[in-house]
Amino acid sequence: MYIIDVTLKSAPVTLSVQRKTAEDAQGLYHQILDTLKSGNPTILELTCEQQGEKKIGVLTSEVSAVQMYEKSSTATASGRPPGFFAMTAE
Repeated sequence: MYIIDVTLKSAPVTLSVQRKTAEDAQGLYHQILDTLKSGNPTILELTCEQQGEKKIGVLTSEVSAVQMYEKSSTATASGRPPGFFAMTAE
């Protein structure tokens, strides 16, 4: 199982969806990146293969990071593997 995390700019929450195969996960990861690179703010709808009823709609201009990783037993106590750390100055 592969997890794609989407981090939003102004929210302390990470949105996650799962894919069963590496190819599907890579495809979704690149789809999100391509949408971000286009520069046109659109709504990106994501669905989860693990929980079919889970759907997320995200405004692409609000996405600050996207991360893909394989779900494994080496996750931290929070249930998530080590990932990105960001500091912002205001």
